Amino acid sequence: MKLHIIETGFFKLDGGAMFGVVPKSIWNKLNPADENNMCTWALRSILIEDEGRRILVDTGMGNKQDEKFFGHYYLHGDARLESSLNKAGFQKEDITDVIHTHLHFDHCGGAIERINEELIPTFPNAIYWSNERHWKWATEPNDREKASFLKENILPMKESGRLSMIDVKEPLSRFTENISIRFAYGHTDAMMLPQITMGGKTFVFMADLLPSAAHIPIPYVMAYDMFPLTSLHEKKAFLEEAVANDYILIFQHDPNIIGCTLHRTEKGIRMNEVYPFT
Repeated sequence: MKLHIIETGFFKLDGGAMFGVVPKSIWNKLNPADENNMCTWALRSILIEDEGRRILVDTGMGNKQDEKFFGHYYLHGDARLESSLNKAGFQKEDITDVIHTHLHFDHCGGAIERINEELIPTFPNAIYWSNERHWKWATEPNDREKASFLKENILPMKESGRLSMIDVKEPLSRFTENISIRFAYGHTDAMMLPQITMGGKTFVFMADLLPSAAHIPIPYVMAYDMFPLTSLHEKKAFLEEAVANDYILIFQHDPNIIGCTLHRTEKGIRMNEVYPFT
């Protein structure tokens, strides 16, 4: 079993939106904003080799949107999904499964590509995984969140006949012998967090429950979250579990820190050691 970190570039989002009620005088020390109040964030995926399968978790923003779209989000950096997969020794055809934590454009945009104006799956041999509850949420979106659910990213998965659903079970839904799925409901409905057991260690891909190490303190909840109090309670419960069981957290959006362990301090649970992914 192997776990690969797949970088797909960087983008920018408003710092106030990313840190919610936390004052800029505090969060600006953690991720300094530019002159437009925008902070840089990573677009990070993971690839898991397990039981003969090559399972990609999230696919970044992709490249099929127009110049105006990318002008809002400032996609930059040298890394992209396909080149990072190639660097890890894989081709698009090698991917057997694509799990999307959720269907916001920065998590699933790379799943579908535009070829001669036709929208087709980027990974022709892969099964694409969501869950019924989140799929309904994404395809019948509320007015606040609809700009994050782009039809061209989502509907072609089903139209291709390659979409399957993971059962929503609590506290964990088994995907393989070594991979389970946790569910979170604060950021968006039924977001999926892969939990991976490997080499006697437990890794959790945090998606937007904890987008970065800077979001570990309990009040640091994004304004993007649909249900911020739910996010707060989910974070608090998860952090207690994670520190008790020595989980290694993998951050999807942290521009500098890929992952870490946790420990208790006088101020609460905080980052302990940066995990040396290689």
